[in-house]
Amino acid sequence: MKIAIIEDELLAVNYLKNLLDAQNIVPVTETVILRSKKQAIDFFEKDSADLIFMDIHLGDGMSLEIFEQVELFTPIIFITAFDEYAMRVFRHFTIDYLLKPFEEEDLHKALQKFISIRNNFDPEPVLKSISSLRQVQDEVMKRFMVREGNKLKSIDEHNTAYFFASGKYLFLTTKDYQTYIYDDTIKDIIQKLNPDIFFKINRKFIINKEAVSEIIKHSSQKVELRLSPEPEVNAEVFISKTQIAECLNWLNK
Repeated sequence: MKIAIIEDELLAVNYLKNLLDAQNIVPVTETVILRSKKQAIDFFEKDSADLIFMDIHLGDGMSLEIFEQVELFTPIIFITAFDEYAMRVFRHFTIDYLLKPFEEEDLHKALQKFISIRNNFDPEPVLKSISSLRQVQDEVMKRFMVREGNKLKSIDEHNTAYFFASGKYLFLTTKDYQTYIYDDTIKDIIQKLNPDIFFKINRKFIINKEAVSEIIKHSSQKVELRLSPEPEVNAEVFISKTQIAECLNWLNK
């Protein structure tokens, strides 16, 4: 059986591949590693797999965009880190998913489900679920699912002070001084937020208007925002030069 793993994080790729190599539920004869949306499109334009593991968020975009370029009729096990929209869709269709961080037992359950459906696999519900997932991701997000220990917590948009990127991760900070890792990217999340509430002020910060405590104008090309809560990193927050006029107009509305 040929398995394709569409995942951009090398540690996640190695972890999943090692678990697949160690299990004896399905025989794996070949594992194809695809680290980007482009690699996946190039591969599936001329080849196929018996089972696909697909991370929703890739470095060069959303993996769901692959379906705009190629037709896939292969069973897919999605990998996601508590994306509330993905979970909402997957609950209603016969597509399986793994929630990061997942354990060996979670993978085994997904593989056993794959075995139970593969002989009668109907791609139509899969394609329908993909279409539904793309549709709901175009909606404005009002709540954000994060992990708190072993539990999931849903945070309302009005309690979200800002999103900030640091290293490879995106973080969400609440008005009550809590910070969580959030599974998305600055580029993607800004498309899903209410523009009346949130604004991307620079490459690292998306802020809630209500989180701004002070505006400090150092010059016409250098405007600093004081945020509450104060960021744990990148404490000095400046509006990008190209965004100053638009951001100040947004703050004045």
